[in-house]
Amino acid sequence: MEIDRAAPATQGDLLDLKGELKGDLLDLKGELKGDLLDLKYELKQDIAMIRSEMQHTFDALIERMADNQTELLKAFYGFATSTDVKLKDGEQSDAMLRQRLSTVESRLLEVEKRLNMPPAA
Repeated sequence: MEIDRAAPATQGDLLDLKGELKGDLLDLKGELKGDLLDLKYELKQDIAMIRSEMQHTFDALIERMADNQTELLKAFYGFATSTDVKLKDGEQSDAMLRQRLSTVESRLLEVEKRLNMPPAA
C-alpha cells in the first residue's frame, strides 16, 4: 500500500504520531539516563584510581624524605665524631704543652734561686 502524501491528516493520525513521539522520547530519556549513570560510575572509578595513585606517590615521597633525613643525620654524626676526636687531640696536646711549659718555668725558677737572681716581674 502506497502512502498518499497529499492526503490530509486526521486527528487520529496526529494523536498516533504524538503517542509514537512520546514513546520515542521516553526511550531516548531512558537511554540517556543509563548512559549518564554509566559515565558517573566510570568517573567515580577514575577518581578513586587517581586518588589511590596520589596516595601512593605521597607515601613514596614521605619515605624518600625520611631516607634523606636519615642520610643527613648519619653524615652529620660522622662529621661530629671526627671533629670531636680532633678537639680532644687539641685539648690533650694543649694540656701536654702547658705541663711542659710549667716544668720549664719551675726549672728556670730553681736556676734563678741557685744564682740568687730576683724573678722577673
